Amino acid sequence: MADESFDLVGCLERVRRRDQVAARQLVEHLYPLVSRIVRSHLPRRVAEEDLAQDIFLKMFTRLEQYQGHVPFPHWVSRIAVTTCIDQLRAQKRRPEFRWADLSENEAEVLDNVITDERDVLPGDALAARELVQKLLGQLKPDDRLVIQLLDLEQKTIAEISALTGWNQTLVKVRAFRARRKLQKLFQELQSKEKS
Repeated sequence: MADESFDLVGCLERVRRRDQVAARQLVEHLYPLVSRIVRSHLPRRVAEEDLAQDIFLKMFTRLEQYQGHVPFPHWVSRIAVTTCIDQLRAQKRRPEFRWADLSENEAEVLDNVITDERDVLPGDALAARELVQKLLGQLKPDDRLVIQLLDLEQKTIAEISALTGWNQTLVKVRAFRARRKLQKLFQELQSKEKS
């Protein structure tokens, strides 16, 4: 956290005694952490503020369960990641992803990747990022999360295990399967474009 002088233990004690000012201070202290997690795992059609509010509501309702075995921000991070996964699971996703779903820039970037005619120009970087997000959106929430953390956020297997509660072998297996699914989705998109 940015504020090293913040008395987290004291604040938690005051929150447990129903001190509203302490509760507000705790939210303000943890908001950057929760906001960063929500932004990196934000499901489609869900407002960032709404999801952050849900996370803090869960944090306060489960506060009695916190026993201090892990740092409090880590405990809140786990609630945040789990809430994002739950929100992704709850969404209804379209079963098929088609070439027509791509914007003109995304289609051009994908066509260039497929044909290797030229490198992706810096101006196409946004379209490439959007394309990656659309492909990731076709994965199951757990698969999307592991790819997001491992490949896009460059977290280690151990860090992902700590964040999600999955053992390291499960993280590796999920990452392998998720990459294969992404590759299959990409190949399906390629074949649809060619036909």
